Amino acid sequence: MNLYQETKKLMRQYEITAKKDLGQNFLIDEEVIHDIIHSADIKKEDLVIEIGPGLGTLTEKLLENAGKVVCIELDKDMLTILRQRFQAEKKIEMIHADILKFNLKEKIKEEKENKEIKSIKIVANLPYYITTPIIMKLLEEKLDIQSITVMIQKEVADRLSEIPGGKHTGAITYTMYYYAITSKVRTVPHTSFIPEPDVESEVIHIQLRNSPAVKVQDEKKFFEIVKYAFMQRRKTLLNALGNTNRIDKEKLKNILKEMNLNEKVRGENLSIEQYAELVNKLETID
Repeated sequence: MNLYQETKKLMRQYEITAKKDLGQNFLIDEEVIHDIIHSADIKKEDLVIEIGPGLGTLTEKLLENAGKVVCIELDKDMLTILRQRFQAEKKIEMIHADILKFNLKEKIKEEKENKEIKSIKIVANLPYYITTPIIMKLLEEKLDIQSITVMIQKEVADRLSEIPGGKHTGAITYTMYYYAITSKVRTVPHTSFIPEPDVESEVIHIQLRNSPAVKVQDEKKFFEIVKYAFMQRRKTLLNALGNTNRIDKEKLKNILKEMNLNEKVRGENLSIEQYAELVNKLETID
């Protein structure tokens, strides 16, 4: 029985359909699952936290490779299926929770007390509508994790894996680069899911840095400046930041001159190092 047949059988057995409001699409491509496991580099001493395991297709393979798997699932129907499917499995824990509200830091701290666990990795097939909030939570909470391997909408993956200043740069590109090194693993076609989504997907691997990519005096201000620069990305950086009423336009003009940047430069054209320098100079003036 192939994965497509197995998935259809489970759906018939439990009389379920994918819930659109939860962004559910069931993965039926064995090659994609293999590539996720391979890119996540799961080992026996790893604890894997799987977000939104659904029917447990990926969970099954994670259990074959990891020391322990913690599944965090919002849908009670999926949780029922998971508990029945893996009832004989001892190295799995299932939690009914909304990942955006769940205290991951506390859970990871608890798991780290197990001396057999050497590192913690996150793996997920994320619902497209909450991809960014979930990834931002995982990064901004500065969790004690080694990597994040996720399948997301291709268009979002392009921005997350871009080098700051590149073709697909967005504000989130700088945040990703600040915290991690992100690489694309593979594109996943519509036909790899039941039901088929309207867009292509991409598997990306996010390797957390030991320390941020740049040093800034005020981390909060750094991300705030980048956000403002991209809120009005058609404008020059001078106008986008100057119009916030938080930064004196003349001071900003002088800083750009010091940095040998044209007054008409746009926010998307700055490297992450230039943003760090800009923010640090603003701190010195303030």
